[in-house]
Amino acid sequence: MRATVAGTGSFLPGEPIGNDLIERLAGPLPAEVAEDISITERHWIIDPETGAHRFANSEIAARAGAAALADAGVGPDEVDLLVLATATPEYPLPPAVNLVQDRLGIGRCATFELRSGGAGTVQALELVRLLLESGAHTTALVIGSETTSPALAPIFLGVEPGKVRIRDRIPMYMFGDGAGAVVVRADADATGGLVGGATAAIAPGRAPGIQVVGGGTHAPVHEQAAAKRLVTLKVDVVAAGHLAPVLVADAIGDTLAACGVGPEEIDVCVVPEGNSGWMRAAMAEGTVERDEWTKITGEFVDSLSRRGALGCAGPLVCLDDAARAGQLRPGGRVLLVGIESSKWVHAGVLVDWNRTSTEDRT
Repeated sequence: MRATVAGTGSFLPGEPIGNDLIERLAGPLPAEVAEDISITERHWIIDPETGAHRFANSEIAARAGAAALADAGVGPDEVDLLVLATATPEYPLPPAVNLVQDRLGIGRCATFELRSGGAGTVQALELVRLLLESGAHTTALVIGSETTSPALAPIFLGVEPGKVRIRDRIPMYMFGDGAGAVVVRADADATGGLVGGATAAIAPGRAPGIQVVGGGTHAPVHEQAAAKRLVTLKVDVVAAGHLAPVLVADAIGDTLAACGVGPEEIDVCVVPEGNSGWMRAAMAEGTVERDEWTKITGEFVDSLSRRGALGCAGPLVCLDDAARAGQLRPGGRVLLVGIESSKWVHAGVLVDWNRTSTEDRT
């Protein structure tokens, strides 16, 4: 039994938001910082002028899921396993995955929700592979959805752009909202599909690189309510820049080793966090010790510059972008990488691409 990719989909809320609007709202970034971030557009669920919500997390997740089901030619009634990865749910309870189940009209099925940022959906694909190959399920819908913009709104609403601190501006330029999805089906006769994967948290005890503080149980609720901001997004840009290349290199190396595959066999490597340019710089500086990725002769693809950092949604949005652009061809070997800087987690999964449809999807 093989777990095969039957369809992909994505949804980006609203019109693209360019750097010119971010600069008007919060002020510019130093040129060298803007160059390192290398993001020119992103999408938000909030109205950038008022902070009002135009979409909900479960809504954009359901829209991406519906697009993937349509691409696969699969009905909601056929899904018997639904997995959602998100770090920004609407509520602590109920799980967002069950709100998505309702929106999609999926009936009785197994549901799981992962809270693992950018590594979550890649981890989910490996779990789904094991469940489908065991015979426990036949059709899975995996969705990654992220809505970070509500946490960004307090940074700039009612604040003069020149008074927004540089460290607070950086997340506004970095993060976008969106959702990506993939349908995976069990097929006893398939020759392609999910091969295997690997994941690890590589820096136990190290401080988080990204932290969302507020709305949880870390402090008395009445004290949180009295704070200047209910939710604060903290990003350690220096630490993330230092360890992100290590996470990507380890994800690639560990996944290749787990699958018994050489780097020269990879046709496409999907890395949502950006291309290999900063990886080479990190290697030159001695930050990255593993070099399997340098031996990949195939193409590196990403959507970072026009999507922004999408957390859980990133890997599957990038995969869907690559599929719609014709960069993933039947018979090709695709290595999908996800990393999470909040507590330094990486994941990778190898797919023998077996999709034959070349129809443009919107």
